[in-house]
Amino acid sequence: MEWKNIYRGFLMGTSDLIPGVSGGTVAVMLGIYDQFLGAISGFFSKDWKRHLNFLIPLATGMLLAIFSLSRLIDWLLAHHYEETMFFFLGLIFGIIPYLVKEVDAFHNFSVKHYVVFLIGAIFVGSLSFFLPDKAGDPMTNITPLVLFGLFFSGWLASMAMLLPGISGSMVLLIVGAYPTVINALSNLDVPLIIVTGSGIVVGFVVSSKAIRYFLTRYPFMMYALIIGLIVGSIFVVFPGIPNGGMERLLSGGTLIIGFVISILLQSAEKK
Repeated sequence: MEWKNIYRGFLMGTSDLIPGVSGGTVAVMLGIYDQFLGAISGFFSKDWKRHLNFLIPLATGMLLAIFSLSRLIDWLLAHHYEETMFFFLGLIFGIIPYLVKEVDAFHNFSVKHYVVFLIGAIFVGSLSFFLPDKAGDPMTNITPLVLFGLFFSGWLASMAMLLPGISGSMVLLIVGAYPTVINALSNLDVPLIIVTGSGIVVGFVVSSKAIRYFLTRYPFMMYALIIGLIVGSIFVVFPGIPNGGMERLLSGGTLIIGFVISILLQSAEKK
């Protein structure tokens, strides 16, 4: 078992609770994105046993984060929104130079790659215009139609989780399911968790194979898209300039902390 994946999964699960922050981005930062896609895709093949050593600790860490931190994340977003979002901005700023260097973009990218980069950045950045100002209240009248909507929302969110830069939580916000899902996690509403989780699993199966195929066949094009998606997520995560002087100071501090943690995690993974 790759027990180190427990902490990796914990970081990915934490990020997926935050609207605008992608677990795929954290996987890239940790250097396990390709392996992550390959393990999910390979799990639903005849060689599925070979991928359990990677996936079980990773899934354990993700579940630990999702169930243990959902209340904390909900509280931080409600009471320290700017500071929390600036922390994640720091993480994102820290990963971009690493990706550019990793793919040697200045030598390997041509005009078509920069066009794809811009398309990815504009696409994710424009999603900020569709985010509601307020998350709203969780749904209480659970009908079969609501359950189907939660299943489909989970499917859409899982596709976003696999792509760096696009947050599954952000997709849930856009389709109006985020308050219901985060409330179900906080209160351990098992039926709703199972329905949404089933949609996430189906989305993982379908999307991982497609993304892995394009990464194998068109690596530079895909990395141009991935970098664009991550750059575009900056505009979604950015909460605006805080009003008070203390809030600006704290937000600047969390931005620096996030940036330093991003660099340290990359260095630790390389070693």
